[in-house]
Amino acid sequence: MNKPNKAILVTGGAGYIGSHVVRQLGEAGETVVVLDNLCTGFRQAVLFGELIVGDVQDTALLRSVFRDHDIDTVMHFAAHTIVPESVANPLKYYGNNTAGSRNLLAAAAQAGVRHVVFSSTAAVYGVPPDGRARENTPTQPINPYGSSKLMTEWMLRDLSKASALRYVALRYFNVAGCDPEGRIGQATPKATLLTKVACEAAVGKRDSVSIFGTDYDTKDGTGVRDYIHVEDLARAHLDALQYLRNGGESEVLNCGYGRGYSVRELLSAVERANDAPLTIREEPRRAGDPPVLVAEAQRIREVLNWQPRLDDINAIVTSALAWERQLQEHPWSQD
Repeated sequence: MNKPNKAILVTGGAGYIGSHVVRQLGEAGETVVVLDNLCTGFRQAVLFGELIVGDVQDTALLRSVFRDHDIDTVMHFAAHTIVPESVANPLKYYGNNTAGSRNLLAAAAQAGVRHVVFSSTAAVYGVPPDGRARENTPTQPINPYGSSKLMTEWMLRDLSKASALRYVALRYFNVAGCDPEGRIGQATPKATLLTKVACEAAVGKRDSVSIFGTDYDTKDGTGVRDYIHVEDLARAHLDALQYLRNGGESEVLNCGYGRGYSVRELLSAVERANDAPLTIREEPRRAGDPPVLVAEAQRIREVLNWQPRLDDINAIVTSALAWERQLQEHPWSQD
Protein backbone atom coordinates (compact mmCIF):
# COMPACT_ATOMS: atom_id res chain seq x y z
CA MET A 1 0.00 0.00 0.00
CA ASN A 2 1.37 3.41 -1.00
CA LYS A 3 2.07 5.90 1.77
CA PRO A 4 -0.07 9.04 1.55
CA ASN A 5 1.72 12.10 0.22
CA LYS A 6 2.81 14.70 2.71
CA ALA A 7 1.15 18.11 2.90
CA ILE A 8 1.71 20.94 0.44
CA LEU A 9 2.08 24.51 1.72
CA VAL A 10 0.63 27.00 -0.77
CA THR A 11 1.63 30.59 -0.04
CA GLY A 12 -0.69 33.14 -1.60
CA GLY A 13 -3.25 30.37 -2.04
CA ALA A 14 -6.20 32.72 -1.54
CA GLY A 15 -5.15 34.80 -4.55
CA TYR A 16 -6.15 34.50 -8.18
CA ILE A 17 -3.69 31.90 -9.48
CA GLY A 18 -2.92 30.26 -6.15
CA SER A 19 -6.59 29.52 -5.46
CA HIS A 20 -6.96 27.70 -8.79
CA VAL A 21 -3.94 25.57 -7.92
CA VAL A 22 -5.33 24.87 -4.44
CA ARG A 23 -8.62 23.80 -6.02
CA GLN A 24 -6.91 21.42 -8.43
CA LEU A 25 -4.70 20.01 -5.64
CA GLY A 26 -7.75 19.43 -3.46
CA GLU A 27 -9.64 17.76 -6.29
CA ALA A 28 -6.61 15.49 -6.76
CA GLY A 29 -6.82 14.42 -3.10
CA GLU A 30 -3.74 16.28 -1.87
CA THR A 31 -3.44 17.64 1.68
CA VAL A 32 -3.18 21.42 1.37
CA VAL A 33 -2.22 24.14 3.84
CA VAL A 34 -2.76 27.70 2.59
CA LEU A 35 -0.84 30.67 3.97
CA ASP A 36 -2.17 34.05 2.82
CA ASN A 37 -2.23 37.50 4.42
CA LEU A 38 -5.47 38.31 2.52
CA CYS A 39 -3.90 41.54 1.28
CA THR A 40 -5.27 40.76 -2.17
CA GLY A 41 -6.68 37.28 -1.56
CA PHE A 42 -10.11 36.10 -0.42
CA ARG A 43 -11.16 33.52 2.16
CA GLN A 44 -13.93 32.28 -0.11
CA ALA A 45 -11.43 31.51 -2.87
CA VAL A 46 -9.90 28.74 -0.74
CA LEU A 47 -12.05 25.73 -1.59
CA PHE A 48 -9.81 23.07 -0.07
CA GLY A 49 -7.39 22.69 2.83
CA GLU A 50 -6.68 24.77 5.91
CA LEU A 51 -6.30 28.55 5.59
CA ILE A 52 -3.76 30.21 7.89
CA VAL A 53 -3.93 34.00 7.75
CA GLY A 54 -0.41 35.32 7.90
CA ASP A 55 2.62 36.58 6.01
CA VAL A 56 5.74 34.92 4.63
CA GLN A 57 7.76 37.64 6.33
CA ASP A 58 6.62 36.38 9.75
CA THR A 59 9.46 34.04 10.71
CA ALA A 60 7.84 32.76 13.91
CA LEU A 61 4.62 31.93 12.05
CA LEU A 62 6.50 30.06 9.35
CA ARG A 63 8.32 27.99 11.95
CA SER A 64 5.03 27.03 13.59
CA VAL A 65 3.41 26.16 10.24
CA PHE A 66 6.24 23.82 9.33
CA ARG A 67 6.36 22.41 12.87
CA ASP A 68 2.62 21.69 13.05
CA HIS A 69 2.15 20.25 9.56
CA ASP A 70 3.96 17.44 7.78
CA ILE A 71 5.00 19.52 4.75
CA ASP A 72 7.49 18.41 2.13
CA THR A 73 6.45 20.68 -0.77
CA VAL A 74 5.99 24.45 -0.99
CA MET A 75 4.14 26.15 -3.84
CA HIS A 76 5.04 29.81 -3.57
CA PHE A 77 2.66 32.40 -5.04
CA ALA A 78 2.71 35.12 -2.35
CA ALA A 79 3.93 38.29 -4.08
CA HIS A 80 3.06 41.78 -5.21
CA THR A 81 2.58 41.68 -8.98
CA ILE A 82 1.79 45.12 -10.39
CA VAL A 83 4.54 46.32 -12.73
CA PRO A 84 3.86 50.11 -12.62
CA GLU A 85 3.63 50.01 -8.82
CA SER A 86 6.98 48.21 -8.68
CA VAL A 87 8.54 51.03 -10.70
CA ALA A 88 7.06 53.65 -8.36
CA ASN A 89 7.74 51.74 -5.13
CA PRO A 90 10.61 49.30 -5.73
CA LEU A 91 11.45 48.61 -2.09
CA LYS A 92 7.91 47.31 -1.49
CA TYR A 93 8.61 44.65 -4.12
CA TYR A 94 12.10 43.77 -2.94
CA GLY A 95 10.79 43.59 0.62
CA ASN A 96 7.81 41.34 -0.04
CA ASN A 97 8.82 39.37 -3.11
CA THR A 98 12.55 38.92 -2.55
CA ALA A 99 13.08 39.22 1.20
CA GLY A 100 9.81 37.39 1.86
CA SER A 101 10.91 34.54 -0.41
CA ARG A 102 14.28 34.37 1.33
CA ASN A 103 12.48 34.11 4.67
CA LEU A 104 10.23 31.34 3.38
CA LEU A 105 13.11 29.38 1.85
CA ALA A 106 15.12 29.59 5.07
CA ALA A 107 12.21 28.18 7.07
CA ALA A 108 11.51 25.53 4.43
CA ALA A 109 15.15 24.42 4.33
CA GLN A 110 15.25 24.18 8.11
CA ALA A 111 12.10 22.05 8.03
CA GLY A 112 13.55 19.67 5.43
CA VAL A 113 11.21 20.62 2.58
CA ARG A 114 12.19 18.64 -0.52
CA HIS A 115 10.26 20.35 -3.33
CA VAL A 116 9.41 23.94 -4.30
CA VAL A 117 7.23 25.05 -7.20
CA PHE A 118 7.77 28.77 -7.68
CA SER A 119 5.49 31.30 -9.34
CA SER A 120 7.92 33.29 -11.48
CA THR A 121 7.26 35.58 -14.42
CA ALA A 122 8.15 36.36 -18.01
CA ALA A 123 9.08 39.81 -16.70
CA VAL A 124 12.52 38.36 -15.88
CA TYR A 125 13.35 38.56 -19.60
CA GLY A 126 12.80 42.28 -20.00
CA VAL A 127 12.69 43.00 -23.72
CA PRO A 128 13.92 40.01 -25.75
CA PRO A 129 15.43 41.18 -29.06
CA ASP A 130 12.84 39.37 -31.20
CA GLY A 131 10.01 39.52 -28.66
CA ARG A 132 10.13 35.76 -28.08
CA ALA A 133 11.55 34.39 -24.83
CA ARG A 134 13.25 31.04 -24.48
CA GLU A 135 14.38 29.67 -21.12
CA ASN A 136 17.98 30.43 -22.13
CA THR A 137 17.16 33.98 -23.30
CA PRO A 138 19.28 36.36 -21.18
CA THR A 139 17.39 37.61 -18.13
CA GLN A 140 17.40 41.41 -18.21
CA PRO A 141 14.32 42.63 -16.32
CA ILE A 142 13.34 46.24 -16.93
CA ASN A 143 11.25 46.70 -13.81
CA PRO A 144 11.63 45.89 -10.10
CA TYR A 145 8.83 43.33 -10.24
CA GLY A 146 10.81 41.22 -12.71
CA SER A 147 14.02 41.77 -10.77
CA SER A 148 12.41 40.76 -7.48
CA LYS A 149 11.23 37.48 -8.98
CA LEU A 150 14.54 36.75 -10.69
CA MET A 151 16.34 37.13 -7.36
CA THR A 152 14.11 34.39 -5.93
CA GLU A 153 15.01 32.16 -8.87
CA TRP A 154 18.68 32.75 -8.02
CA MET A 155 18.09 31.85 -4.38
CA LEU A 156 16.37 28.63 -5.41
CA ARG A 157 19.19 27.79 -7.83
CA ASP A 158 21.85 28.28 -5.17
CA LEU A 159 19.91 26.57 -2.39
CA SER A 160 19.29 23.54 -4.57
CA LYS A 161 23.03 23.27 -5.26
CA ALA A 162 23.78 23.42 -1.54
CA SER A 163 21.06 21.00 -0.38
CA ALA A 164 18.73 18.18 -1.39
CA LEU A 165 15.94 20.63 -2.28
CA ARG A 166 14.76 20.59 -5.88
CA TYR A 167 12.46 23.07 -7.57
CA VAL A 168 10.55 24.06 -10.67
CA ALA A 169 10.25 27.78 -11.41
CA LEU A 170 7.42 28.52 -13.84
CA ARG A 171 7.79 31.76 -15.75
CA TYR A 172 4.21 32.86 -16.41
CA PHE A 173 3.13 34.88 -19.37
CA ASN A 174 -0.22 36.76 -19.32
CA VAL A 175 -2.75 34.87 -17.21
CA ALA A 176 -6.51 35.22 -17.76
CA GLY A 177 -9.81 33.38 -17.47
CA CYS A 178 -11.35 31.54 -14.53
CA ASP A 179 -12.40 28.17 -13.21
CA PRO A 180 -14.64 26.67 -15.95
CA GLU A 181 -17.33 25.92 -13.37
CA GLY A 182 -17.34 29.52 -12.20
CA ARG A 183 -16.52 28.79 -8.54
CA ILE A 184 -13.48 31.07 -8.36
CA GLY A 185 -11.83 33.72 -10.50
CA GLN A 186 -9.94 36.96 -10.25
CA ALA A 187 -11.70 39.21 -7.76
CA THR A 188 -8.82 41.56 -6.92
CA PRO A 189 -9.94 45.18 -6.50
CA LYS A 190 -8.30 47.64 -8.92
CA ALA A 191 -6.84 44.81 -10.99
CA THR A 192 -4.44 45.75 -13.78
CA LEU A 193 -4.44 42.61 -15.96
CA LEU A 194 -5.83 43.63 -19.34
CA THR A 195 -8.40 40.85 -19.75
CA LYS A 196 -9.83 41.52 -16.30
CA VAL A 197 -9.96 45.29 -16.89
CA ALA A 198 -11.62 44.85 -20.29
CA CYS A 199 -14.24 42.48 -18.87
CA GLU A 200 -14.95 44.92 -16.03
CA ALA A 201 -15.51 47.60 -18.67
CA ALA A 202 -17.75 45.23 -20.64
CA VAL A 203 -20.10 44.75 -17.67
CA GLY A 204 -20.10 48.44 -16.76
CA LYS A 205 -17.85 48.26 -13.70
CA ARG A 206 -15.44 50.63 -15.44
CA ASP A 207 -16.37 53.36 -17.88
CA SER A 208 -13.53 52.53 -20.26
CA VAL A 209 -10.43 50.47 -20.89
CA SER A 210 -7.07 52.06 -21.73
CA ILE A 211 -4.50 51.04 -24.30
CA PHE A 212 -1.08 52.07 -22.99
CA GLY A 213 0.99 52.69 -26.09
CA THR A 214 -0.23 52.69 -29.69
CA ASP A 215 3.11 53.40 -31.37
CA TYR A 216 4.99 50.16 -30.77
CA ASP A 217 6.65 48.42 -33.72
CA THR A 218 3.93 45.74 -33.88
CA LYS A 219 1.23 44.79 -36.36
CA ASP A 220 -1.25 47.34 -35.01
CA GLY A 221 0.96 49.54 -32.83
CA THR A 222 -0.14 47.97 -29.53
CA GLY A 223 1.72 45.60 -27.23
CA VAL A 224 1.68 41.89 -27.99
CA ARG A 225 1.40 39.25 -25.26
CA ASP A 226 1.02 35.51 -24.83
CA TYR A 227 -2.28 34.94 -22.98
CA ILE A 228 -2.67 31.67 -21.02
CA HIS A 229 -5.80 30.34 -19.36
CA VAL A 230 -5.45 30.13 -15.56
CA GLU A 231 -6.78 26.57 -15.60
CA ASP A 232 -3.95 25.39 -17.86
CA LEU A 233 -1.44 27.36 -15.81
CA ALA A 234 -2.69 25.73 -12.60
CA ARG A 235 -2.41 22.31 -14.19
CA ALA A 236 1.26 23.02 -14.92
CA HIS A 237 1.88 23.30 -11.16
CA LEU A 238 0.43 19.85 -10.54
CA ASP A 239 2.50 18.49 -13.41
CA ALA A 240 5.59 20.12 -11.86
CA LEU A 241 4.77 18.51 -8.52
CA GLN A 242 4.50 15.07 -10.09
CA TYR A 243 7.75 15.66 -11.97
CA LEU A 244 9.58 16.49 -8.74
CA ARG A 245 8.03 13.54 -6.88
CA ASN A 246 9.27 11.29 -9.68
CA GLY A 247 12.83 12.48 -9.05
CA GLY A 248 13.08 15.22 -11.66
CA GLU A 249 15.95 17.70 -11.47
CA SER A 250 15.47 21.40 -10.83
CA GLU A 251 14.08 23.27 -13.83
CA VAL A 252 13.07 26.74 -15.01
CA LEU A 253 10.25 26.59 -17.56
CA ASN A 254 8.21 29.04 -19.58
CA CYS A 255 4.47 28.72 -19.11
CA GLY A 256 2.63 30.13 -22.12
CA TYR A 257 1.06 28.96 -25.35
CA GLY A 258 3.66 30.30 -27.74
CA ARG A 259 1.39 32.67 -29.67
CA GLY A 260 0.89 36.39 -29.28
CA TYR A 261 -2.17 38.63 -29.42
CA SER A 262 -2.07 42.41 -29.51
CA VAL A 263 -3.96 44.59 -27.05
CA ARG A 264 -6.40 45.52 -29.81
CA GLU A 265 -6.97 41.84 -30.71
CA LEU A 266 -7.67 41.00 -27.06
CA LEU A 267 -10.12 43.89 -26.75
CA SER A 268 -11.84 42.80 -29.97
CA ALA A 269 -12.28 39.30 -28.50
CA VAL A 270 -13.95 40.84 -25.43
CA GLU A 271 -16.25 42.90 -27.68
CA ARG A 272 -17.23 39.76 -29.61
CA ALA A 273 -17.92 37.82 -26.42
CA ASN A 274 -19.99 40.68 -25.01
CA ASP A 275 -21.64 41.51 -28.35
CA ALA A 276 -21.06 45.21 -27.69
CA PRO A 277 -18.26 47.75 -28.25
CA LEU A 278 -15.96 48.88 -25.48
CA THR A 279 -15.10 52.49 -24.75
CA ILE A 280 -11.36 52.52 -25.43
CA ARG A 281 -8.94 55.26 -24.43
CA GLU A 282 -5.49 55.55 -25.96
CA GLU A 283 -2.79 56.51 -23.44
CA PRO A 284 1.00 56.94 -23.56
CA ARG A 285 3.23 53.94 -22.99
CA ARG A 286 3.71 52.79 -19.39
CA ALA A 287 7.14 52.50 -17.83
CA GLY A 288 8.34 48.90 -17.70
CA ASP A 289 6.18 47.49 -20.52
CA PRO A 290 7.99 45.56 -23.29
CA PRO A 291 6.50 45.90 -26.81
CA VAL A 292 6.29 42.13 -27.47
CA LEU A 293 6.60 39.23 -25.06
CA VAL A 294 5.69 35.74 -26.28
CA ALA A 295 6.82 32.37 -24.92
CA GLU A 296 8.83 29.71 -26.61
CA ALA A 297 7.07 27.00 -24.64
CA GLN A 298 8.14 23.62 -25.98
CA ARG A 299 10.29 22.64 -23.00
CA ILE A 300 7.43 22.60 -20.49
CA ARG A 301 5.59 20.15 -22.74
CA GLU A 302 8.65 17.95 -23.04
CA VAL A 303 9.83 18.09 -19.42
CA LEU A 304 6.51 18.01 -17.57
CA ASN A 305 4.34 16.41 -20.27
CA TRP A 306 2.09 19.46 -19.84
CA GLN A 307 -0.80 19.43 -22.30
CA PRO A 308 -2.81 22.67 -22.42
CA ARG A 309 -6.52 22.24 -23.03
CA LEU A 310 -7.78 25.83 -23.32
CA ASP A 311 -5.42 27.40 -25.85
CA ASP A 312 -8.04 29.65 -27.43
CA ILE A 313 -8.31 33.41 -26.94
CA ASN A 314 -12.10 33.30 -27.30
CA ALA A 315 -12.42 30.58 -24.63
CA ILE A 316 -10.18 32.59 -22.29
CA VAL A 317 -12.19 35.77 -22.78
CA THR A 318 -15.57 34.03 -22.57
CA SER A 319 -14.71 32.47 -19.20
CA ALA A 320 -13.33 35.77 -17.89
CA LEU A 321 -16.46 37.64 -18.96
CA ALA A 322 -18.77 35.03 -17.43
CA TRP A 323 -16.89 35.36 -14.14
CA GLU A 324 -17.15 39.16 -14.24
CA ARG A 325 -20.91 38.99 -14.74
CA GLN A 326 -21.21 36.56 -11.84
CA LEU A 327 -19.05 38.77 -9.64
CA GLN A 328 -21.21 41.74 -10.47
CA GLU A 329 -24.29 39.90 -9.20
CA HIS A 330 -22.54 38.35 -6.18
CA PRO A 331 -19.57 40.55 -5.17
CA TRP A 332 -16.78 39.12 -3.05
CA SER A 333 -15.57 41.04 -0.04
CA GLN A 334 -12.20 40.95 1.69
CA ASP A 335 -12.11 40.63 5.47
